[in-house]
Amino acid sequence: MSTPYRLNRYLFRSAMLAAFVLLSFCATFAQQGVLHKIGVEYRPEYIFQTSPFLRGINRKGGALEWGNSVHLKYAFQFKKETPYERIFKGVYQGVGISYSQFEDRQEIGAPWTLYLFQGGRIARFSRHLSLDYEWNFGVGVGWKPYNDPDNLNNKIIGSKANAYLNAGIQLHWEVRPQIDLVVGAGATHFSNGNTMFPNAGLNTTGLKVGVLYNFNRTDEEWGSSATEKEVPLFKRHINYDLTLFGSWRRAGVPWDNRLVAAPGSFAVFGFNFAPMYNFSYRFKAGLSLDGVYDGSTNIYAEDAIVGTEPSDLVISSPAFYKQLGLGISARGEYVMPYFTIGTGLGTNFLRSGRNMNGLYQVLYLKMALTRSTYLHIGYSLKNFHNPNYLMLGIGIRFNNKYPRLN
Repeated sequence: MSTPYRLNRYLFRSAMLAAFVLLSFCATFAQQGVLHKIGVEYRPEYIFQTSPFLRGINRKGGALEWGNSVHLKYAFQFKKETPYERIFKGVYQGVGISYSQFEDRQEIGAPWTLYLFQGGRIARFSRHLSLDYEWNFGVGVGWKPYNDPDNLNNKIIGSKANAYLNAGIQLHWEVRPQIDLVVGAGATHFSNGNTMFPNAGLNTTGLKVGVLYNFNRTDEEWGSSATEKEVPLFKRHINYDLTLFGSWRRAGVPWDNRLVAAPGSFAVFGFNFAPMYNFSYRFKAGLSLDGVYDGSTNIYAEDAIVGTEPSDLVISSPAFYKQLGLGISARGEYVMPYFTIGTGLGTNFLRSGRNMNGLYQVLYLKMALTRSTYLHIGYSLKNFHNPNYLMLGIGIRFNNKYPRLN
């Protein structure tokens, strides 16, 4: 079994562990003002035509435009009189599993996906009707990746396990104390985060319709709003987040006036140290010192005779210090119970060679383990479109003065 495949299986198991951690939180808060619900959703989706494979170079001989998925979800939501509900207005979180199908199952596969999700209220139109947002993040297995010569056409999916991202909005109608209906729309992205080639990924957009059953919502809770009771005063402060991360990636190497895929995977590891100013319960911002070692930086092909196949090239790496970078980035983070979504824009002020020039962008999710520790899952881009690497890690938060809401 190849190392990248083992690592992708490890990624899926990590997602299962994160889901278990979230369910543990559910059990912890079961006696502290929590509503439990389970639901099913159906999502018909249109596939963006981003590659020749999707536009017709496939076994079907025509465009692959449609897919659909069925979801089973568990969520918990805080009761109306809790501080969480008074501050975050309808926030809920949970774990889901989905099964997806596409028009060309032989070449794409039919993946099962395990994911975490969180949503909350954007606006309330009446006592029982609101507009909500929701994001999903997880890992799916069961894809059929590009595999010369067995699956030559599919040049968008490179691994059997792929990351799953979804975000959208929905109308949420509390029909009865026990029954909710949701109707909405969203966008989805599947890819392997540049851990294997190819990495174009699959992008879809579509609708969703679902029904939720509430286990313990009473008539008093149904459709009511949280009262404007006093919540703990938020004291603005600076905390310091130290994140250590690592991953692996594929890369290209210049050869014969073109870029060819270098064999094997390259290690990536690094750190972020970010003083963050907490403006409110929901938002913080600051600057981050970012250090990284990227084993694919400045790799090169040894001289070879004319006609040498790319697969026969000898790839060499420069000295260790020529694969290091140190940068600074501006960060902003949206804070919710258990989860923090962050983004950053930066540049390396210490670097060697051209690979670390330009701007880099990061998008990440922090999942709380304890009050001052968290899991970190992120992704880095270069110049807004070139894939960089995954950022899988753990972090610790110093000087955490965020009010306790339990």
